[in-house]
Amino acid sequence: MMRPSGWVRPGAPGSGVAVMGWDPVGRGLSDAVRDRRLESICETSYSRCIYCDGSSVMTNDLLRAFLAVAESGGFSPAAALLNRTQSAVSLQIKRLEADLGVTLFARTSRSVTLTAEGRRLLPYARRLLTLADHAREEVARDRAPERIRFGLPGEQAETYLPGLLPRARAAQPGLQIEIVCDISSRLVAAFQAGDLDVILAVRHEPTRTGRPLGLKRMIWVAHPDFAPDPAAPLALALNPEGCIFRAHALAALGRAGRAWHEPYVSTSPIGLNQPVSAGLAATVKTRPSVPAGCVEAGARLGLPPLDAVQIDLHASPALVSEGFDWFVEAVAEEVRAEGAA
Repeated sequence: MMRPSGWVRPGAPGSGVAVMGWDPVGRGLSDAVRDRRLESICETSYSRCIYCDGSSVMTNDLLRAFLAVAESGGFSPAAALLNRTQSAVSLQIKRLEADLGVTLFARTSRSVTLTAEGRRLLPYARRLLTLADHAREEVARDRAPERIRFGLPGEQAETYLPGLLPRARAAQPGLQIEIVCDISSRLVAAFQAGDLDVILAVRHEPTRTGRPLGLKRMIWVAHPDFAPDPAAPLALALNPEGCIFRAHALAALGRAGRAWHEPYVSTSPIGLNQPVSAGLAATVKTRPSVPAGCVEAGARLGLPPLDAVQIDLHASPALVSEGFDWFVEAVAEEVRAEGAA
């Protein structure tokens, strides 16, 4: 390609030509028409084309075109990925090759493959574009906080949030975390409806989005002073219908033939912990959630053993950012740090 030296855009300072409303690229035209006009401009004014930035710089656009061709295996699929014409992508590769002074692709009528120089450039191109994307994320994060809607049962909130929130503040200060506490079945429904971005939930049934984090064993919990009459119905403090802990507890009591009643029902850990801590009822928890002053009481009270439950992490695939990915993994780490059943 001939590259005329000293070319200056008409209408630019020093061009000697003033053109009112000069717009050779045609920014209001369709992509295909604009690409063809851009190619024509570049062919005749390659060295100084301000629209292509033909100033011997590996721009992100050129590197993205290079990656698209390398990873898709051809100019046609790369053009589809980039929403450009094939000739526009070919021109970008020519510009990059001219800038570097090497041939990046070996072209035949049937294939397009990387040359040795192209293979050497590939990892650097990926790294440069990744850094550019991260830089944009960082700048955007400073402009507007990234909001994450995080749901988990109240019991798990008491267990995991004290460790999770300080970590998030230190590592991702731009995150704005909206916390929703509810029973697991409602959290899963809200997540599936798109009302929550990340949830921790006790598995009721397998789902497509649940990522298993481990088993947690349920235990009977009571105050040491709680001494119910074995012949009387057992007083319980439980979550309402829909809670898997409640379902497991009542099923176990039913199999054992133990009568029960529930004078205390609450979706809040405080609403359950208060009567239990006062020695008025027993409840069901996992070991990390046992309130201060209370103990595992199943053997002492002659209550049937309980099963383990699966803890699942659900994260929206629609959200992609460094902060979101960090938060999801931090939640998983907090749960795993408590150990398995």
